[in-house]
Amino acid sequence: MQRVHYDADHRAFAELARDFAAKEVAPNVARWETDGIIPREVFAKAGVVGLLGFAADERFGGVEARDYRYNQILIEAFMDADCGAVGLSFAVHNDICLPYLADLTTPEQQDRWLPGFVKGELIAAIGMTEPGAGSDVAGIRTSAVDAGDHFVVNGAKTFITNGQNADLVITAVRTSPDRHRGLTLLVLERGMPGFERGRNLDKLGLHCQDTSELVFTDAKVPKDNVLGEVGHGFEHMMRNLPQERMQIAVGSLGRARAGLRWTVNYVRERSAFGKPIGALQNTRFALADVATEVSVAEAFIDRCVVELNAGRLSPADAAKAKLWATEMEFRCLDSCQQLFGGYGYMREYPIARSAIDARVTRVYGGTSEIMREIIGRDLNLAPKQ
Repeated sequence: MQRVHYDADHRAFAELARDFAAKEVAPNVARWETDGIIPREVFAKAGVVGLLGFAADERFGGVEARDYRYNQILIEAFMDADCGAVGLSFAVHNDICLPYLADLTTPEQQDRWLPGFVKGELIAAIGMTEPGAGSDVAGIRTSAVDAGDHFVVNGAKTFITNGQNADLVITAVRTSPDRHRGLTLLVLERGMPGFERGRNLDKLGLHCQDTSELVFTDAKVPKDNVLGEVGHGFEHMMRNLPQERMQIAVGSLGRARAGLRWTVNYVRERSAFGKPIGALQNTRFALADVATEVSVAEAFIDRCVVELNAGRLSPADAAKAKLWATEMEFRCLDSCQQLFGGYGYMREYPIARSAIDARVTRVYGGTSEIMREIIGRDLNLAPKQ
């Protein structure tokens, strides 16, 4: 079915993204998986062809394409090429970090950070999650004490995507005890004294996506590195969470769609009991269910992307998109993997890698349980007085 919300410009961008994924990423991704990190020059190459920071203003090298359909297309291209971990590292840079750096920065901060961001010379990450605070953002404990012209930061973050590569880390810190009004966003930069990277975490999947611990020990952060207003960090993060959750939903849909395609191709070629697996009724029924789930998810997610562009996407609808897409992805990839038999358990097959990579999508960006809580609250189920 034609994606009606894409026009000619979107389709041209899709060709660019697919070409980059096929030529610059896919031939190398197995080696990067072993290395546990994407080389920095991959970000620079992506910047050269216009795949990074395209929503930034032209004076910083962007094209002012504040249209989430381009972000959606880029994620889909990487999922389709079995390079999802690279695509999601780019998505953290483009989808999650750029709105903070474009909308909350002063002119001086924009001049300092955005040109390098668009070129892929400054790689960005976001530091929210802590060893004791995940989905509960208001539980952040990393402290920032006012010391005149700077803050002294102490604490730790964990599960930070792009953590080893990052030059700019948008970091949520506590500047007062108030649960919500006590949070502030600071940008910590590579090389700041007291800012250290811990180990590159050994994850179940997404191996080439560097995911790290970050440690702050009396780190001195100039007040020139405050993003937005002191004490408004929670508000800033809540405003950007719907787009972050759409990024996860889009990735889950793209991975499920790719899994369906790989499985359809496999069952056409693989035989059992004297006939192609695809000729068996069980196979047809299983893949009919997958195809239907993917199509239904696509329709809702595409609508949510249109609403996001229009500034109308509610937190509850973003939560629905993430909840449905990630749970759908798990069900569909499980069905597809089953049809590969023993080969579905071999990492040389993309269906196996995708099934492993997909496991975390029901956790990061807010767990499925948190998504249900957001949706349930929106239903206003309390008895009327």
